[in-house]
Order: sequence, then structure tokens, then C-alpha cells
Amino acid sequence: MTQQTWDEVGGLLPYDEFRAASDAIVTNIEQVIEGKTATVRLALAVLLAEGHLLIEDVPGVGKTKLAKALARSIDCSVRRIQFTPDLLPSDVTGVSVYNQETHDFEFRPGAVFANLVVGDEINRASPKTQSALLECMEERQVTVDGVTYQLQTPFMVIATQNPIEMEGTYPLPEAQRDRFTARIAMGYPDPTAELAMLDGHGAVDPLSGLRPVSDADTVRRLIGHVRQVHVADAVKQYAVDLVTATRESPDLRLGASPRCTLQMLRTARAVAALDGRDYVLPDDLQVLAVPVLAHRIIPTADAQLARRTTDAIVADLVHRLPLPHDRKRSPYDTRPPSGNGRAPFEPRRP
Repeated sequence: MTQQTWDEVGGLLPYDEFRAASDAIVTNIEQVIEGKTATVRLALAVLLAEGHLLIEDVPGVGKTKLAKALARSIDCSVRRIQFTPDLLPSDVTGVSVYNQETHDFEFRPGAVFANLVVGDEINRASPKTQSALLECMEERQVTVDGVTYQLQTPFMVIATQNPIEMEGTYPLPEAQRDRFTARIAMGYPDPTAELAMLDGHGAVDPLSGLRPVSDADTVRRLIGHVRQVHVADAVKQYAVDLVTATRESPDLRLGASPRCTLQMLRTARAVAALDGRDYVLPDDLQVLAVPVLAHRIIPTADAQLARRTTDAIVADLVHRLPLPHDRKRSPYDTRPPSGNGRAPFEPRRP
């Protein structure tokens, strides 16, 4: 039986089945991660958008737990890589080993040959080892000794890193940061969630008893469902305008790439599907702007001296960029309708 490659997905799921499957994954993860529903849903959206996730925050807030909880909630192959300065590229991609019995070289797959790859402290490995992930993250394939091996679907890299303790670390190159669909921060839990964590995690780690609630085939069908979510032309134009604003901002010396536009639209489809819609709203792009854009841009020296973070710069661009005139109306919007009586971003139905 051949393995399904990254561009092959299953048949579409009815909405009820999609909602049940996605809610089951979120609920399962929340047995480990307390009070972070929005963060958990965004992580799942990145998976369904066929992207990769970078979790960046201070130590001890549950970065690795979130990555492992998502991996364990799906009954598929999972590999964990602890990035260290002595990690070699062949440890990630694999290596050809000479077999004395067959008198030939045999390929031994590395840790990247899995559906979900958890990379802990990714910035502690050397740039040479970090570059081993570039091909697989973008092209879903690995080339070793001139032979190309296709990866399975779903395929997702979930990496963690700390924004502090930079001694002995290697900052991620821009080419690799751009391959991460979104960057999220866990943040500290609120007091109520932290108190509940003391009761639930005090005696035993709930991660050890976490059981899968989905499988790779179901995730493939979820991905197929997300691919069919409708995106109106006005929403596509808004996505382009949003990315273009980063390239023209006087506060930035490097704006977002066209890859960012594609990944933002794919993630917006996933967010819309998780919200129970079969069409994307400009509001979805606004919600995703900071996690999808902020880690790809580089501020100018003046912006850095003013201590303006990339998150703040992106949030300001979103605030100043006008929304499409035909956006979906709020129930509290008292202005007269546009005239066609149809929500502008809903697909035309027969």
C-alpha cells in the first residue's frame, strides 16, 4: 500500500462531521492546555491550512505541551527532535548507510519522516542543521544523495523557541521564518486557569493519559473540506492590500512575501471552517494579521530605537487599512443595505 503524499487529500466531509471532528481535537488538547482556546484553535487552523507553526514564548508556559498535545490527539506518526548545537542535518533528514549484506547503500529516514514533527528549542541548532528543514517545509519532500523522497500528508512542523536566553542560540534565518505559517505566543494563564491547572496537573501529567481522537485519514478529509471554503475577490484584494502595506510601511525595511499572502488566505479558510462558515470574511484576515505577518517583517532602526514591536506595527497597519466596502454586515450595523440582499462574501448558491 502506497503512502499518500502531501498533495493528496480525502473526500469532503459534511459540515456536521467536520465540526464534530475539529471540536473533538480542540477539546482533547484543552485537557492539557488550560484556558487557551483561541491559541489551540489557531494551532489546529494552521494544521488544516497545511502550514507550520512557530511557538515563541518564555520558558514554562506550555509551548512543548501544546505541540505534543496536538500531536497526540491525532493517531498518526509523530517524531520529536530536541535541537542542540551538536545536532546534524542527517539527524533530521536521514542518511544513507552501507549494508554489507547487500553491498549497497540503504536510506535510513530521519526524524522529519512523520506526519507531525515537533522541534523543541529550534534556535539552539546550528544554521546548517536548521537549513535541513527548508526543503521539507516548503516542498514536502527530502532530497538525500540525489534521491528525492516524498513526505506524507498531513505534514506539519511545530517548532518552539524562547525569545530570551539567547546565549548559545542561532537566530532563525529569514528564509526559515517565512516558511512558518504563523507564530503564536502562549502567554501566562489567568489566575482561574492556573488554579485549575494546580488541581488537574498537580498529581499526574494529563499529557501522559491523552488518547487520540482523530486519525491521519480524517485530518486529510478536514484539509480537503478547508480547501473548498469560498474566498470572494474583495477578500483576496484585501489580503493583497494588507501584505502590500507591510512593504510600503516606513517603519519596516522588509515586508511580507507573496508566500505570506498565500498562507494567510489558506489559514483564513481554515479559521472560517472552524467557525462554521463556508466563506472567508475580512475579519478572519484581521484576526490572523499579527500571527501570520509579524514574524516575517523586519523593522527599521528608527522603529527599533522607538521600541516598536513588529506586532504593534502590524496591528497599526490593520487599523489604518480600510476594509472592503461590501464586507459582511454586523447585526448592529444600522446603515442601509448594499441592495442585493446577500452577504457579499457568501458564495453564490444555485
